[in-house]
Amino acid sequence: MSLVDGAMLVFFSALMSFAASSDLVSMTIPNRLSVLLVSGFLVFAFAIGLPMETVLWHLGAGLVVLIISFAMFAFGWIGGGDAKLAAATAVWCGFATLFEYSLIASVLGGLLTMALLSAREHHLPLFAQRFGWIVHLHKQTTGIPYGIALAAAGLIIFPETAIWKAAFAAV
Repeated sequence: MSLVDGAMLVFFSALMSFAASSDLVSMTIPNRLSVLLVSGFLVFAFAIGLPMETVLWHLGAGLVVLIISFAMFAFGWIGGGDAKLAAATAVWCGFATLFEYSLIASVLGGLLTMALLSAREHHLPLFAQRFGWIVHLHKQTTGIPYGIALAAAGLIIFPETAIWKAAFAAV
């Protein structure tokens, strides 16, 4: 594994982990995170030598997901941060793994939603009541931090992406 390959692995994993934890604790995913993901993809794609045509197809996948996810945002089905995170992650996936990413994110999101809705039917334990973010997450009126599912799906599918395969082909 080269230094660039290792840096890419750490970069993507750290940003996905930050997105999930930020959404869990604050119900927000910072815009700069999505910008960093797309910018990082471009930097690593060129450093690894991904063909320009492949890079453009990956950017196209991100654009398609951005259009679809912003329509979902407009209908109130997902948050704006979720829409941008999904699109930025789609850039890393490209069309080749976009379906699998979407399927995994949907399944994980459904499980997360069912778990949170079920947990909200029960009283919050006393020890958890000391943490404001847990109290907020437990409220019936609070949404679902779907960024957790999006980030987890991104981490799961990452080894199947073209950029991963290009980086680790010699390993």
